[in-house]
Amino acid sequence: MSALRSVFSRSRLRESRLSVPILALAVILLFDFVFVPGFFNLEIRDGHLFGSLVDILRNSTPTVALAIGMTLVIATGGVDLSVGAIMAIAASVACILIDPRIVGLNLQGDITAVVGDPTYSFVPIPIVIVASLAVAVVCGLWNGVLVSFGRIQPMVATLILMIAGRGIAQLITNSIKIIIFNDSFAFIGNGFIVLPFSLFIVVALFAGAWLLTRRTAIGLFVESVGISFRASLYSGINEKRIKLFAYAFCGFCAGVAALIAVSSIRTSDANQIGLYTELDAILAVVIGGTVLGAGGRFSLLGSLIGALVIQATQTSMYAIGVAASAITAVKAVMVIVVILLYSQQVQDLGRRIAGRLARRQAAA
Repeated sequence: MSALRSVFSRSRLRESRLSVPILALAVILLFDFVFVPGFFNLEIRDGHLFGSLVDILRNSTPTVALAIGMTLVIATGGVDLSVGAIMAIAASVACILIDPRIVGLNLQGDITAVVGDPTYSFVPIPIVIVASLAVAVVCGLWNGVLVSFGRIQPMVATLILMIAGRGIAQLITNSIKIIIFNDSFAFIGNGFIVLPFSLFIVVALFAGAWLLTRRTAIGLFVESVGISFRASLYSGINEKRIKLFAYAFCGFCAGVAALIAVSSIRTSDANQIGLYTELDAILAVVIGGTVLGAGGRFSLLGSLIGALVIQATQTSMYAIGVAASAITAVKAVMVIVVILLYSQQVQDLGRRIAGRLARRQAAA
């Protein structure tokens, strides 16, 4: 009985989509425990919790937000290459609403008096946040319309905004970096409530996405469209609306990531904010077990762990002195390993090895 229970538990672990990302994260943390002294040290200063583990959680929040939205898009059989550009657009909108003087808008009084003012914002901060997220959703809807109604391949459709998005962001700010002094806005990316405030934001975003997809029929519709949009159509599911929702939600998540990123550096930079983040988001989703290009079943938790794997890898590389320029090569290796682990040949090999071990254990 114990042998059968052991075989069953190993089988469930092997078939679980979370086994690979959890194992990868455990290996990275084990490496840090052995080779990076003090990596797991935590301390409280001024009521805030600090340490390398906290840095991983904090720095991963934009990627986690992007991965949540990207998961639904990939689950429909698509992909969104424009999330980095959407981040740049949303960040530029936020900064220009907080401080529009840089593009020549005349304000009453002496404008030099507000330089460095931690309370200054031309538009109330709640409106800044809502407007930025609304613009990001509109960008996502644009992608969704091209994919669902225009029947354009998702990679081609989102490539349009990926290329044009940064130009749009530069037009919004006249290609000038805007420095933000408002402390309320900066609290989004830099604030602490014991733990980083941005962590609470992505936890709320994850909880909302999980409830939406696992406690309503939307998650089932997304998986159905990803498996076969024609069969879904014949079943009465409006696959165009489902895809439109997925891309709009992905745009919303990109807007959340943009607010976190721009508030943490207090500066709009259309050339740098969100640069290459679409690759991190896609990699996080793939590490989490959602199959790129195939659609169907997805795991939000797996994508979250995948984002932590990416950030833990980066933090570990920096801790041991690896140059920042080499991180891209490390990610390339990660992509190769993930592709191999999820390939059918490797999975079949794993099943054969597990079957032999089970038979030997049963015979013993």
